[in-house]
Amino acid sequence: MNWNPESWQTRSAVQQPNYPDSAALARAVESLRGLPPLVTSWEVDALRTQLAEAEAGKRFVLQGGDCAESFADCRPEIITNRLKVLLQMSLVLVHGMKMRVTRLGRFAGQYAKPRSADTETRDGVTLPAYRGDLVNAPEFTPQARIPDPQRLIEGHTRSAMTINFVRGLIDGGFADLHHPEYWDLAWVGHSPLAAEYQARVDAIGDSLRFMERLAGTELHAFNRVDFHTSHEALLLWYEQAQTRQVPRKIGWYNLSTHFPWIGMRTADLDGAHVEYCRGIANPVGVKIGPAIDEAWLLGLCRTLNPDNEAGRLVLIHRMGAGEIANHLPRLIETVKREGRRVLWLSDPMHGNTQTLGNGIKTRRFDDILSEVTQSFDIHAACGSRLGGVHLELTGEDVTECLGGARDLTEKDLERAYRSQVDPRLNYEQAMELALKMAALRR
Repeated sequence: MNWNPESWQTRSAVQQPNYPDSAALARAVESLRGLPPLVTSWEVDALRTQLAEAEAGKRFVLQGGDCAESFADCRPEIITNRLKVLLQMSLVLVHGMKMRVTRLGRFAGQYAKPRSADTETRDGVTLPAYRGDLVNAPEFTPQARIPDPQRLIEGHTRSAMTINFVRGLIDGGFADLHHPEYWDLAWVGHSPLAAEYQARVDAIGDSLRFMERLAGTELHAFNRVDFHTSHEALLLWYEQAQTRQVPRKIGWYNLSTHFPWIGMRTADLDGAHVEYCRGIANPVGVKIGPAIDEAWLLGLCRTLNPDNEAGRLVLIHRMGAGEIANHLPRLIETVKREGRRVLWLSDPMHGNTQTLGNGIKTRRFDDILSEVTQSFDIHAACGSRLGGVHLELTGEDVTECLGGARDLTEKDLERAYRSQVDPRLNYEQAMELALKMAALRR
């Protein structure tokens, strides 16, 4: 198909930093190419099988994590809490939906972010925009904002440490369904939803013990869970350097993550990101919004999944609660009419971002819930199936999104707003959303 990991360089590549030292960039890419992979091809293939099952209605996909990871947050307590919230959400979904859940962590590589402008101006001073720790630093100084190729190596290192720690936790029994009570975070006891969650935990424990009594033995398959990583395939030098061929398998794998996706800003059919992603063996996702038309959508389906294989292509719609009813039905019908095989996920976060009068970006929990609810309903009405959700969330007690069980207000945002880029659901809000999704899907 006339593709190689460098062929994207012949296309227009947007959202790429302007490195002042091309020789330093070349050295960093070459060094990155020689480092061990972060994931394995058989893990990638296993995820693709699971996504095909989700496409067939046998699984639900929970994808979540930080809007943009920071190197400073590569700490055990941050990683542990992030893993806890995803495991607890999946526990609720498994119990409520009566089906298996595929967990996709939006971490261990989510260090780059697209920006609406190449520069940022403060008090008359203009500097390059902060594009994530993989590129530059958030501090508003000339030195911090210079794109630094060595950050590619640092990003690989931090991703490796994160993946290694997550694997160690899971292999050590952290995710053992026999002891879901171990997953509780210290402050969740103050949540208005604590009792409802505890009832779920107790019911799952009772069910598991009942099955073990019938079987006459402990069900060891419940001692651990599968877990996969994902990130936006934005900085193509980084993705290219970790794209490799493996013994006894055909094709090229991106071994920096199990599941890369293309953002809405980089989904041009003739662009570098689509060119890169069309050639890798990983399952790939693409964000789609209200601006996408039928020709563009079908072009993405044909380019990214030319053989129309199950589990290969994930369409992640991000419309906004006020727009989804106007746009999603026509996109679903277009895909159905052409017989294209895709897995649909809902991203209820990005279409519902708003900026307050004081300049703070936030999202309203009610808008997020509304978009998820409408997604389930619209897919059902169109004879389609919503196969999962894509969320920006954290296991920390932040105050970045309004509303939820504690009804956070604009004043509450001042207490613990920590995101460098986009607002995230905190632990309570994420759990509330999981409880409501389980009821919706049931």
